[in-house]
Amino acid sequence: MAVTIRDVAKQAGVAPVTVSRVINNSGVVSPKTRQSVQTAIDELGYIPNMLGPSLRSQQTMTLAFVVTDITNPFWTTVTRGVVDVAQTSGYSTILCNTDESEDKQEQYIQMLLRRRIDGILLVPASTSPDPIKLIQKQGIPVIVLDRQVSDVDVDIVRADSEEGAYQLTLHLLSQGHKHIIMLAGPRSVSTALDRVNGFRRGFNESGLELHEAQVLWGSFTQESGYHLAKKALDMAPKPSALFAGNNFIAAGAQTALREMNYRIPEDIVMVAVDEIPPEFTIDPVLTVAKQPAREMGKQAAHLLIERIKGEGDSACKQIVLPTELIIRNFNGERDKS
Repeated sequence: MAVTIRDVAKQAGVAPVTVSRVINNSGVVSPKTRQSVQTAIDELGYIPNMLGPSLRSQQTMTLAFVVTDITNPFWTTVTRGVVDVAQTSGYSTILCNTDESEDKQEQYIQMLLRRRIDGILLVPASTSPDPIKLIQKQGIPVIVLDRQVSDVDVDIVRADSEEGAYQLTLHLLSQGHKHIIMLAGPRSVSTALDRVNGFRRGFNESGLELHEAQVLWGSFTQESGYHLAKKALDMAPKPSALFAGNNFIAAGAQTALREMNYRIPEDIVMVAVDEIPPEFTIDPVLTVAKQPAREMGKQAAHLLIERIKGEGDSACKQIVLPTELIIRNFNGERDKS
């Protein structure tokens, strides 16, 4: 259940009206009492209701989607799936972009909770359970998309990143590539870890040793892909293939390769998780593990609305959608010797 003003008053040993005065900075309250109330608010995780008492028991018919990078076409497509379902069900959607920042994420969540949003779809900026626990403490349904978090029971809708990376790795190995460098996302994000695990599993099951130097950690951005690709091409032996951890890493890597006069696939092969839209690249279309972005958004929104209405099984669900390996003949087969 959500923490109420009465809960705060009880913990602080004051009347609810005193808590209201502290929150609204009105009336006369001694510094000692104010500190006691603030301590109780912090300890209980109380979020004041900005909509006023007349709306406390009513729904706002509004969902929020807290996403990490709306400039990435993958998330744009997920958002379309969310909005399609929300509109059909009579809900509006607020979109919040965190830029993979935990600080921005916290600011947005605090704002949404104060406005008593009906439910939140969250792409966590890290594996920390704290933001999810905060939302749950207010009694507001939350669904996690794309990523996993530890030490908290929560509904999750994601694609099978590990399997997608595994299939891409097997494809490269079947083409005779052994010197493959993975341009990975951040260690703090479960999706990046899953894809590295799939990459490692492909090597292990093929009886090949994967050296730690073959995984370059970065972030899910074009800038990171650019720098990681340059670092990879400075390595000895030079890789015959690059595995980009997402589409933006791939786009940045392609820019670096063009600057270094490497041709794809004649000089080096590249594969990626997710499609690279034409506006982000002029290079040949890559072999990819495509995630069902729109379906992910739809299923997450359906599940969130189900939770808001109190329908369905109360046990937390983890919906894992399959990726699709799309093999294209632009990648070329390397000498297997």
